[in-house]
Amino acid sequence: MLKLGVNIDHVATLREARYRGRGWGEPDPVASALACEEAGAHGITAHLREDRRHIQDRDVWKLRESIKTRLNLEMANSPEILAIALRLKPEITCLVPERREEVTTEGGLEVASNLGPLTETRKRLNGAGIEVSLFIAPDAVQIDAAARCGSQFIELHTGAFAERFPHPREREAELDRLIAGASQAHALGLKVNAGHGLNYENLLVLQEVPHLVELNIGHSIVSRAIQTGLASAVTDILNLMAGYRG
Repeated sequence: MLKLGVNIDHVATLREARYRGRGWGEPDPVASALACEEAGAHGITAHLREDRRHIQDRDVWKLRESIKTRLNLEMANSPEILAIALRLKPEITCLVPERREEVTTEGGLEVASNLGPLTETRKRLNGAGIEVSLFIAPDAVQIDAAARCGSQFIELHTGAFAERFPHPREREAELDRLIAGASQAHALGLKVNAGHGLNYENLLVLQEVPHLVELNIGHSIVSRAIQTGLASAVTDILNLMAGYRG
């Protein structure tokens, strides 16, 4: 069965737009995570960035206390975030590249040229009972390096596939890269997740990729929730206003 991990970063992004620095506010990413679990999600993903632009430290600790499924902590390979992960003990961490100027994570992790530091971090996380995934492009060199690093998982970056989805020839080329990457990783003993830019339109085509264990999807689910839930939210507000007598 293909599993779903729901990334709740964009819920926190909306909260921080109004309540940044307050220590509280809505919408609550933890409540959203619990709703996703109730709907059948197999895990919750949250990216604790070094600049804390969306998910905050308090969020990951509340998630650790509250959710009943699998917590996937996305993180840069930085000493500060590693120290938090080792205390937090999520079921799995996904090491990702991180640049301050990007809006969201762009591009895959450069494993081949950073094999030593990544292997050391992987060992420390595994030593704490935490599985490790590396977020990488479907590139043969990076997949081979991920296997040499000793990670249990890779997460194939599906951003290029999503960007080129409207163009059939380019879409097929990116799909072929993902198929080849997943096959290579599986042959090397790596488990394969995938994510970035997946949505209600491209998901069925992506399922041609073999050996997938879990998909991590966030923005599209949060976007759909805004559309499908707006009517109910407006009705609830109107009901609260109905008793006004001036």
